[in-house]
Amino acid sequence: MDELKPSPVAHDHRAFLARARARKGFTEAYEALAPEYEVIAQLLKARTKAGLTQDAVAELMGTTKSAVSRLEGSGKHAPSLATLRKYARAVGCELQVRLVPQK
Repeated sequence: MDELKPSPVAHDHRAFLARARARKGFTEAYEALAPEYEVIAQLLKARTKAGLTQDAVAELMGTTKSAVSRLEGSGKHAPSLATLRKYARAVGCELQVRLVPQK
């Protein structure tokens, strides 16, 4: 077991989306979740830029790694502004929320 080392699995998101878009109803469902996916992408980008692991962010936030994992994953979890503010501080950012007029 000591010889097991994690290795990243290659993931081509564009190719995945191209295949998924061929499925009926996928595009509409995906676009409806676009704001959630954008927030997740920003969280991951900020953590990566800060050079932190989920464990490190969890410690800085005073929570658990699994809570950070849920926050960074898509699903039914809707974080509070307070939680997002803690995350932002942990990764060296400031949380900004804006309302943009609809087109």
